[in-house]
Amino acid sequence: MEQNSERSLLNIIKVMMSWKMMAMFFFGFSSGFPYYIIRDVLKLWMTESNVDLATIGLFSALGLPYTLKFVWSPLMDGYVPRFLGRRRGWILMAQIGLMLSIATLGQFDPSKSLFWIVLTALCINFFGASQDIALDAFRREYLTSDELGFGTGVWMNAWRLGMYVSVGLSLLTELNVSWASIHIILALMMGVGILTTFLVPEPQVDVAPPVSIKEAVVEPFIEFFKRHSAILILLFILLYKIGDNMAGAMTIPFILKMGFSKTEYFIIVKGIGMFGLFGGVILGGSIMIRLGIARSLWIFGILQSVSTALFAIMVLIDHNSLAWLDYRQVILGCIVGFEFFSTGLGQAAYATYMAIQTNKRFTATQYALLTSLMAVPGVVAASATGYMAKYFGWDVFYILCALIAIPGMLLLLKIAPWNASNEELEAMH
Repeated sequence: MEQNSERSLLNIIKVMMSWKMMAMFFFGFSSGFPYYIIRDVLKLWMTESNVDLATIGLFSALGLPYTLKFVWSPLMDGYVPRFLGRRRGWILMAQIGLMLSIATLGQFDPSKSLFWIVLTALCINFFGASQDIALDAFRREYLTSDELGFGTGVWMNAWRLGMYVSVGLSLLTELNVSWASIHIILALMMGVGILTTFLVPEPQVDVAPPVSIKEAVVEPFIEFFKRHSAILILLFILLYKIGDNMAGAMTIPFILKMGFSKTEYFIIVKGIGMFGLFGGVILGGSIMIRLGIARSLWIFGILQSVSTALFAIMVLIDHNSLAWLDYRQVILGCIVGFEFFSTGLGQAAYATYMAIQTNKRFTATQYALLTSLMAVPGVVAASATGYMAKYFGWDVFYILCALIAIPGMLLLLKIAPWNASNEELEAMH
């Protein structure tokens, strides 16, 4: 027993310290970095240039390539570039496209060349989504099932770091650096991903890529839906984090309604919460090496529900009591920290499970489809949360969000039983 424990610990350390995890960090950074250039950086620039607010709002629609990336993902499964291989070839092409389009964007004036800015911004999001298709497929094929959980955790945290860096560089305007120069700097940051692409080996896959349009476009869907648990897997992807997403959609109005200031919200939620999320994702990946994906999905799912229900406690506490008046910031910090930590745990297991559900012959297409499906609850279900909070009250709202997670947990009985190993989950294809 002691020898098994030592072997498990050595295995965890070996996975965590491997070069593969360094590659996951740099690729995760390269994935997150361009996403917020259009979402936030461009909007900051346009606001500063006095572009009409209604026009700025319309730029959110330029994020469609990230939602529709499954449409052209079969091309990236079926066509193998002549240089670097099936995954690295597409990754490099997308990264070069990103570097050129990011640099080009900064050469226009938002108040005079809005059409060209729209066109270039759309190119950035297209290349960014394309990079994500190829990178997600690379991660699935490059890592073993034991490495995938921790590697996904490293990836997610590096993705957020990339986001912070891209937005943070926009603050150089405070030092009188021009937007054209900032965009050149942003473009050069893509060199991190390009260098990594040249340094890592092409994943070795023991199945042949699709060789026809039918095989690339139709077969990934036929192969997936032939599985006896296909519908249950799709339902699980829709339901596992639905309660967590619904609760998260109302975090800002809830905290402000509880009497906290915007400054307290920013420091506690964006500070303590983000550290909790980072810790949860990394620890979740480490735990999966030891416990496996199935058990992690069970434990992390329960913790997600408990952390959501804890928000109801803030409503039930007497806000005129000395305990609340003296310790309200501590109470909020503990609840938010635990909630973000549990969310990070759940995200690591959830993303890892989706990855192993892909067939390596069609990794790019199937993973793009599953990640697009993953975004549905965050848009559809979350849109009803304001009405729920208004009608039921905050305490009942958070209890309902916790209970809504139960159907997704029950699906684990069929698709990821408690004692199922990582190999058995993969074999369920």
